[in-house]
Amino acid sequence: MIRIRPSTPADGDRAVDIWRAAVDATHDFLTPADRIAIEEEVKGFLPQAPLWLAVDADDRPIAFMLLDGSSMEALFIDPAHRGRGIGRALVEHAIGLHGTITTEVNEQNDQAAGFYERMGFTATGRSDRDGQGRPYPLIHLLFSPRS
Repeated sequence: MIRIRPSTPADGDRAVDIWRAAVDATHDFLTPADRIAIEEEVKGFLPQAPLWLAVDADDRPIAFMLLDGSSMEALFIDPAHRGRGIGRALVEHAIGLHGTITTEVNEQNDQAAGFYERMGFTATGRSDRDGQGRPYPLIHLLFSPRS
């Protein structure tokens, strides 16, 4: 059974560990240099970011989501816990908070793109580069509750 709770400063290192493991498992399209550069950026902001954590029975974080209002800026699940409904639970938490949710997914990340499609997100656009100007196309997504 998982529980969702806000992060605390003590969760920062674990959030970076989750990010690292998840990226290494799903982002094989990144160049080695970009992978290193992105990790440095992540280590600079993620530990202080206001995250929603999915935690196990021992209160150990196993996934996190970063929301900026109704924009889901990040969703990462420890690969050892994938396929157990944790990503779905976090997204449903965001929907419960905001109803309509936007996010972006790397076009090359087929697993994540499929997850968002199964969750009911629809594509609203595409960018040729990521938010830092790197050549990793993004698909812009929207979840809007059905009336």
